[in-house]
Amino acid sequence: MTNYLYYIKVHFIFLKGKINNMLNYFRNKQVRIIQSVSDSFVRKKYMKKLVSPNRLVAIIGQRGVGKTTLLLQYLKKNFKVSEYLYFSADDIYIADTKLYDIADEFVRLGGKVIVIDEIHKYKNWVQEIKNIYDSFPDLAIRFSGSSMLNLLYQKYDLSRRCVTAYMETLSFNEFMELSKKTKLPVFSLEDILIRGAEISTDIALSHSNLFSDFQDYLKFGAYPFFMEDKNEFKNKLFNALQKIINEDIPSCHKIDYSHISIFKKLIAKLIESRVPYKVNLAKLSSELEITHPTLYSYLDLLKETKIFHPIKKYSKKISKKPEKLYFNNTNILYAYADEFGVEVNIGNIRETFFVSCFSEIYYSSIGDFRVRDNIYEIGGKNKTFKQIKDVKNSYLVIDTDYSTENRKIPIWLFGLL
Repeated sequence: MTNYLYYIKVHFIFLKGKINNMLNYFRNKQVRIIQSVSDSFVRKKYMKKLVSPNRLVAIIGQRGVGKTTLLLQYLKKNFKVSEYLYFSADDIYIADTKLYDIADEFVRLGGKVIVIDEIHKYKNWVQEIKNIYDSFPDLAIRFSGSSMLNLLYQKYDLSRRCVTAYMETLSFNEFMELSKKTKLPVFSLEDILIRGAEISTDIALSHSNLFSDFQDYLKFGAYPFFMEDKNEFKNKLFNALQKIINEDIPSCHKIDYSHISIFKKLIAKLIESRVPYKVNLAKLSSELEITHPTLYSYLDLLKETKIFHPIKKYSKKISKKPEKLYFNNTNILYAYADEFGVEVNIGNIRETFFVSCFSEIYYSSIGDFRVRDNIYEIGGKNKTFKQIKDVKNSYLVIDTDYSTENRKIPIWLFGLL
């Protein structure tokens, strides 16, 4: 018994010394990282979540949307160096260490907030976070994860404790603020529909390069890492998408690795069609050699990962079946088109952008899309009202810099929602 107690005491001392060394390592590392972070552009919508009084807050989203930068800005603007601990869950230093033990020693030393990046890469992270939350009532916990699949399907164990915010890609006005230091106003959908011509004219005439800036946004402006190197943007985005397909999906859903090729075939079909992909479930299931339920499941996964944006046809009884498949944003469309060596169809770009502006949108047999009770027809600057001439609450969304006609709205304006 005495030997056992001695062993426990020695192990405790060893563990404590190891964790103290680890904390020193993290603190030296975080000082270097945080000093290099700029706070000239802050995504205030998400920062509000982090600075809230909630003890446990999660920021989740696609790879590359800026979660790490936001967490570092949060620490830099609100805490002294001695009050916080920041580290990434994929740091090799913590591979064989419990998050709970790190938090325990940090709190003992007077720590106030612990921030863990890429938490989905740590095994059993849900249980560890629950234990930390329950054991240290004065500790604020913030964490992020790029592999949103893992987080979405495990968050329910933390649902009573955790406030979860999904971080979207950059809007057009955020792109302008980050890249051009130009703050464009935000408008409600009602404002755009009622005063679209007036608003577009005022903004376009005061920003002479606005339309060309919008074309840049469509190609590379949805992810803030475009600021690092525009020439490498497509490669970086493609690699991030590959990690979702090759790592995130199979690790979270126990999908046979042989089925990864099915996801890649679905992506290839969207690209090779060049126009928005119209779904034929029977034909698609047969070509992919999978059942209808499996196809539904895989399409849902691509939707949850924010690679696809499927839309259904509007009717009184909404079907489960998607009518058309789009990529989640135009940057993804351009990245895959470049990889496959396919020329991008301008009509597809317009529709993909418009669809990406809304969380709830339907394909319409009259016009192109329905949002709430309004019908939208998408086209180039010479598009006429012919197809929606006598349709109530209908609007023409055109690819131009400004408009002088009521119900004729420049497409970029929806990027200011």
